[in-house]
Amino acid sequence: MKRIALFVLLAVTTSLAQAATIVPSPPQVAAEAYILMDANSGTVLVEHNADVPLPPASLTKMMTAYVLAGEIEAGRVKKDDMVVVSENAWSQNPVFEGSSLMWIEPGKDVSIEDLERGIIISSGNDATVAVAEHVAGSEAGFADMMNSHAEALGMTGSYFVNSHGLPDPDHVVTARDLAVLAVAMIRNYPEHYALYKERDFTYNGIKQYNRNTLLAEDPSVDGLKTGHTQEAGYCLVASAERRDMRLVSVVMGTASPNARKNETRGLLNYGFRFYETAKLFSAGEELEAPRIWKGAADYVSVGLLDEALATLPRGRQDQISTAVELQEPLLAPLERGDQVGTVRLTLEGETVFEAPVVALQSVEEGGFFSRLWDMVLMWFASLFSAG
Repeated sequence: MKRIALFVLLAVTTSLAQAATIVPSPPQVAAEAYILMDANSGTVLVEHNADVPLPPASLTKMMTAYVLAGEIEAGRVKKDDMVVVSENAWSQNPVFEGSSLMWIEPGKDVSIEDLERGIIISSGNDATVAVAEHVAGSEAGFADMMNSHAEALGMTGSYFVNSHGLPDPDHVVTARDLAVLAVAMIRNYPEHYALYKERDFTYNGIKQYNRNTLLAEDPSVDGLKTGHTQEAGYCLVASAERRDMRLVSVVMGTASPNARKNETRGLLNYGFRFYETAKLFSAGEELEAPRIWKGAADYVSVGLLDEALATLPRGRQDQISTAVELQEPLLAPLERGDQVGTVRLTLEGETVFEAPVVALQSVEEGGFFSRLWDMVLMWFASLFSAG
């Protein structure tokens, strides 16, 4: 009995300790700019200089690959398309001297499928130019496409001049925008995102390894991209998934390959250890069924059309307070998806989630006598309310 009592006491004590866990301050990151974002909820857990435009180096290739993935999925480009390698895209182009290459050359056409891997895994500057010329006819035209996609994604602090990321004073990206781009690639093009976790790629007899060394050290990491120039320093955008939570981290302007890896690891571990992605409501889940007036039905189901997620300190979901505010009076006709109010969830007085509450079903206007009767009831209700 004593052993059982001791076990129960320990279990209760442990449970209370876990519930009372306080999230510590974020780790200090030796980088010019960085951000840690929950990919599912969009919540930013840590940030520093996240909106400062900086040279992105080969992180640029994330946008190049994103544009290419979109063209493939739209059917305008096929994976088995053979690309004519121009002198401009040749690996021996003096512009590419000393930079990462796929080692393509004129006279040897190469498939889009190989070029995509050459961009993502080998980080080939030559591969990006070949893709840019094939997709848009010129590097300048492709840069326009990159900027159009950036605008569509809400990447307000970024501007692309080229497809590879070699230095240009006007070519800049922010850490926040890179996180947004990473999430877009993960959500919109999962088949193409899967290439980011491939460890090596061989082309033209040359085997090259993915420079994201976290792939080999942390099985939860499955992307994305490294970058380095003298101007940009050592950069890394990474994503990892643990226990149904996916995080995206961006570090820009670190001092070495080890620094970008270790700082990224520290950010990811912090996020996974102290936070969780909580599912608050399912898509189509009814929150309330309020009275609707002058309708063919007396009540209407209201809630959220989409799944509701929030990033919370671990173990705190049970402490959330929910408040639903609905329009009064609620009148028919009402279409499914029409906003009828707002739901707000708070934790210790701080809002962690807020969204419109909508009708989950359509309610047609009632017949003449039904509407007349409801008008009478509403009039009586207003008298009692006023009193």
